[in-house]
Amino acid sequence: MLERISRFFKSKKASHLPKGPQIYEDGEHPLSRDMINRDAQKVVDVLQKAGFEAYVVGGCVRDLLIGLKPKDFDVATSAKPWEVKELFRRSRIIGRRFQIVHVQFGREIIEVTTFRSNSSSQTSSKNHRQQTDSGMLTRDNVFGTVEEDASRRDLTVNALYYDPGDNSIHDFTHGLADMENKVIRIIGDPETRFREDPVRLLRVARFAAKLGFDIDPQTATPMKHRAADLQQVSPPRLFD
Repeated sequence: MLERISRFFKSKKASHLPKGPQIYEDGEHPLSRDMINRDAQKVVDVLQKAGFEAYVVGGCVRDLLIGLKPKDFDVATSAKPWEVKELFRRSRIIGRRFQIVHVQFGREIIEVTTFRSNSSSQTSSKNHRQQTDSGMLTRDNVFGTVEEDASRRDLTVNALYYDPGDNSIHDFTHGLADMENKVIRIIGDPETRFREDPVRLLRVARFAAKLGFDIDPQTATPMKHRAADLQQVSPPRLFD
């Protein structure tokens, strides 16, 4: 699969990719709707028919592109958690730090998240962002656009949004180019992103090892002196 990505980028001159979001239409990438979990497709279809934006997102898209079997399929949408819950009878809102919705199909659970924003504005008591003095995020429920949501994700290779409706991939951080170059790169300023969530230090190392990719030098530089921040993370979350 990576060979197909490599051939595609060579044809597109990946080294000269324009800035900003890129949309790869049907036929411009190696994915197809039949690769996607049927229940995830149902969730996206229901949300889109209700007038919301919705995509299959994250690690499942990454894994499919490099020929691995995803362990789960997640969905991101413009619908708020309570709007998602209204559309699916067997669903529940979970989480305090990040509100998400679990939609159940038999034993299958599809995790649905609402697009999040970088904004620090507080729009309601249920919908706000909190940080410790050290910069660690303890709550992040300010909602935004899909492009803002991509900027909130951890790694470029995990910020790919697939629309099964038209078989398109929406890439806001040049994640496909990083996959072709076999690079793990954190989105945004690495120092700030590691302070927000020290677990990202482990995720960078884990994905570099899992995928056999190199860590981008700007991502790697602050990792050593931010390692002590992992002491702020609860043991159960570290274990997960």
